[in-house]
Amino acid sequence: MKARKPQPKPAHAVPITNEIVYREACKQFLPTNRKEMEWLGWDELDVLLVSGDAYVDHPTFGIPCLGRFLQKLGLRVGIISQPKWKDGSHEDFLRMGRPRLFVGVSSGTVDSMINNYTANKKKRSDDMYSEGGMGGHRPDYASIVYSDMARKAFPETPIVVGGVEASLRRLAHYDYWQNRIRPSILAELNAEFMVFGMGERTTDMMVEQFKLAEAEIGGPLSLGHPAVTKALDYIKTQRGIAFLTTKAHARTIEPRLTIPSFEEVRDDKKKFAKAAYSIEYEASPYNGQRMVQYHGNNKAAVINPPALPLTQQQMDDIYEMPFTKAQHPSYKNRIPAADMIRFSVNAVRGCYGGCSFCAITLHQGRIVQSRSTESVLKEVENLNKIEGFKGIVSDIGGPTANMFQTSCKSVEIQSKCRKLSCVHPKVCPQLQHNHAPQIDLLKKARKLPGIRKIHIASGLRYDLSISDKESGAEYMKELITHHVGGHLKVAPEHMDDEVLHLMKKPGLKNFDEFVSYFKEVSEEAGKEQYVVPYFISGFPGTTHEKMEQVYDYMNAQGWNLQQVQAFIPTPMTLATAMYWTGLNPMGMKPLYVAKDWKDRKIQQALLQPHKPEHRAILREYERDKQRAEIVGGVKKNYGSGDTRAPVFAGRNRPHPQNKNAGTKFGGRSIVEPPTEKMGKKLLLDTR
Repeated sequence: MKARKPQPKPAHAVPITNEIVYREACKQFLPTNRKEMEWLGWDELDVLLVSGDAYVDHPTFGIPCLGRFLQKLGLRVGIISQPKWKDGSHEDFLRMGRPRLFVGVSSGTVDSMINNYTANKKKRSDDMYSEGGMGGHRPDYASIVYSDMARKAFPETPIVVGGVEASLRRLAHYDYWQNRIRPSILAELNAEFMVFGMGERTTDMMVEQFKLAEAEIGGPLSLGHPAVTKALDYIKTQRGIAFLTTKAHARTIEPRLTIPSFEEVRDDKKKFAKAAYSIEYEASPYNGQRMVQYHGNNKAAVINPPALPLTQQQMDDIYEMPFTKAQHPSYKNRIPAADMIRFSVNAVRGCYGGCSFCAITLHQGRIVQSRSTESVLKEVENLNKIEGFKGIVSDIGGPTANMFQTSCKSVEIQSKCRKLSCVHPKVCPQLQHNHAPQIDLLKKARKLPGIRKIHIASGLRYDLSISDKESGAEYMKELITHHVGGHLKVAPEHMDDEVLHLMKKPGLKNFDEFVSYFKEVSEEAGKEQYVVPYFISGFPGTTHEKMEQVYDYMNAQGWNLQQVQAFIPTPMTLATAMYWTGLNPMGMKPLYVAKDWKDRKIQQALLQPHKPEHRAILREYERDKQRAEIVGGVKKNYGSGDTRAPVFAGRNRPHPQNKNAGTKFGGRSIVEPPTEKMGKKLLLDTR
């Protein structure tokens, strides 16, 4: 008699426990502890990554994106998010053992000081990149703290630092929170070198060199071994790398551009402004020079030229990596930033706008890098596979909404061009900015199965679409008709032409033209939609008189602004140089800067006079000016030294009848969406 084969148990006979569900969920992520390594069958790591953010497996988060990239290169990668640091212990760094190649450190998606403090230097209680939105999970100057902890944990392993915080502090810089010039972060890091910028090209090269050293050693890399020394020496000659060396060694490096030293920029504001301009001027990957800045008697910070931009295929490959687009299963509470970007799709990197207050040029680069239409559509369609997706795509964009597949006419032109912006003071004739590819992308995306609505949440460069005479109007009509979720973010930032020129932003005429067109198309489509403009108070060069011009304009329009940002001087931008020096680095013209807390609050109140907490500030401001007029006519030394005696043109002026009365907006301003229409994303957005 033939023996019967054993039959498999029916599915319902295999018990599914919470532990099994948790294990299988964790296996979709990179490991965060020893147990998760064992579930993947790993006994050691090749690379350990450390981040100041909670772990969200989404390409918008730098460390998870880099982790997936390293995984794609065949490496075993672990992530430690927000390690404990307050007790001085480095135990969290040891939980997965010593990595074979290197430890990578980042403060997180934003500079830790911006993350931890408000524009008025008050400690934040919230953190959008932490579990439950609670603050206090990352240290100040996190890159420095984490690199020290990594060195204590692994004294023989190469330490590499990257991310926004390190990139924007790679040379001597003004620190708003300490109100002083700090040296290059390289002088304070406990690391072999820094990768600045987005990093994939540089990381690929670095891994290749470290793997060659590993093969020669036959084990984990150890500092001091000749093979590791050889690898480090080669890496330090490559693009996208910054490192600290001796002054004597720096003088042997050719070619190089020596900018004013740390001591010079610390003690001389004109030299600081000169250095700031040099940093921006050398930011192009096609013609930027290697920069050297001496520190003290014996040290030098060396900043190699930026990495070359990614090709379209490389962009596709990165964003098609197997991201779960979810937060790690170990968290019990939601991470606000994860919910905001979970169903968004990155289509571009970089920005050629060149806004003087923006750090994108110094990190993502001035060259816009775009994915293929097919790759973006594939990701949009795959959102249907993500738990909780209900057919609403929160964004298709990047740093800017409408730069997809736009570029300079040729690399040859770019290699010679030294302009800091491709769109200011007017759109460059060499810029190919036809919006047809974006129109095609959005039309195809709307037709994908399971897609009910696609919002565009990235900021719109309306000057770019207005300049495009071929398809700009069609793009704006597509956008306004189909992709505005009740509100559209735009960033005029100011109304005064002189201030806008300092910002490198388009003039008021472009904004008025766009708002008029937006209102017209919205009414044609029968939709109640709003423009949500962002404005900055306290920007260098903004006197109270100039801010009153904005007040008068808004008063005439009947606007009550919902979104206002007090200017925060972020490290290394041109606007920060203006704030610290009181000079415009492009010409050295003196500027008024509202540094005093009282002056900053007055300017913010002039942008939002409807807020109850601002009314008393404006009443006091008015009384001060009236007293000045009585005693002498020309007021001197008001606040922080504004000698221009602004005339409060809006004083005692009745609020004009709202221009939108009787329209679809029901008497409400086009820039004043009801709170219930703003939604969680806008209310949380602090830029």
